[in-house]
Amino acid sequence: MPLSRQDIARRAAMEVPRGGYVNLGLGIPTLVCNYIPEEYGVTVHSENGVLGVGPFPFEGDEDPDLLNAGKETVTIMPGGSFFDSAMSFAMVRGGHIDVTILGAMEVAGNGDLANWAIPGKMISGMGGAMDLVVGARKVILTMEHVSKRGAPKIVKACSLPLTGKSVVDVIITDLAFITVETDGLLLRELAPGVSENDVRDKTEAHLLVASDLCEMFASD
Repeated sequence: MPLSRQDIARRAAMEVPRGGYVNLGLGIPTLVCNYIPEEYGVTVHSENGVLGVGPFPFEGDEDPDLLNAGKETVTIMPGGSFFDSAMSFAMVRGGHIDVTILGAMEVAGNGDLANWAIPGKMISGMGGAMDLVVGARKVILTMEHVSKRGAPKIVKACSLPLTGKSVVDVIITDLAFITVETDGLLLRELAPGVSENDVRDKTEAHLLVASDLCEMFASD
């Protein structure tokens, strides 16, 4: 059975380094905050100028002045701080962000990423994605395995405008956990009830299979 958006975010939270600085993109990545254990000591960065973003507030507890880069209301952890965009992007470009977790429209077998524009459709801009995929030490993608039309999003080569070339390290979808290695994509984990063939049928890029391929969350 494919994972829910919440379970994709929960699996991504397991990849966040203890004591690390993490940036979360729009969509599924914003849910990751809700699954990072407090004892991990993780600091979440938002490119609109916030360091110390916490989980989403409960309904009725929202503060309209506390927003992430996607203009969603958030909470702030004790010790959180605020600054301008110049400082925020200096943190990214200076290599101070350990992990960025982003969504994707397409990702290629070599780690190329397209996540900001579809030709002919209205766009609001790239945002901080281009800086993040270059400045962060590790890039994790969270996404559905196929598009709404059922087309593979993990492809041999991206057809959409690129955000970055050979920048992706990990791909977490509703079907699988995949890492980008020097010799290609490596299938490491399967969603519960999903088979290797299920993943291959919905993946255009070539997949290698880990010798210790296992079920996601099997040890929870």
